Amino acid sequence: MIPLSVTDKGEVNVIKRIGGSPDVKQHLENLGFVVGGSVSVVNTMGGNLIVNVKETRVAISREMANKIMV
Repeated sequence: MIPLSVTDKGEVNVIKRIGGSPDVKQHLENLGFVVGGSVSVVNTMGGNLIVNVKETRVAISREMANKIMV
């Protein structure tokens, strides 16, 4: 398993685990990041990542991306 933040752009990955506090996990789940779901990095800008999750583009910080293991 590796953090989402180190994956290649355009590569489709399956979420295996989400770390962090219960509040962080709930926030990411509300954005669509769930175990077993697919996610891909679209672009990186200034330390933040734009990702495709559930057919939606979402911007998250690198810190949050480090909590999503694929």
